[in-house]
Amino acid sequence: MAAKKPGAKPSSSKEPKTQLSSASVPAFLAKAAADRLADAKAIVAMMEKATGKRAAMWGDAIVGCDTYAVKYADGRESPWPLVAMSPRKGAFVLYIGWRKHADLLKKIGKHKTSGGCIHIKSLADVDPAALQTLFTAAAKSRKAAAR
Repeated sequence: MAAKKPGAKPSSSKEPKTQLSSASVPAFLAKAAADRLADAKAIVAMMEKATGKRAAMWGDAIVGCDTYAVKYADGRESPWPLVAMSPRKGAFVLYIGWRKHADLLKKIGKHKTSGGCIHIKSLADVDPAALQTLFTAAAKSRKAAAR
């Protein structure tokens, strides 16, 4: 049996793994492949425009804007970004509430969905104006639902 680190939380802790961090968004984005950096910066700008808030790091691989409280079945709540993205190797993963906006999702262009996420390989594959509209609608509806 491995020894526990001093101050470590018990494994039964219900704290989410991904939490707001003080890490630098520009430093994180700078690690993206050169051919994806412009797209990553553009997506962050879209999220900032949609929320009116500056982007922040969530954990070590998610960039998100603004927050709302996620409510779990057991009654606990946890902060999560209104809109977020992760520039993964194969695609940009967009964490937005797209299910309430299926009509807008149809307009963005080439994408895949998985769970609550949208995957796009490149901004060249989508209509940036339609994606901006989706980000804005998703941010507004999540914020309204959280009240």
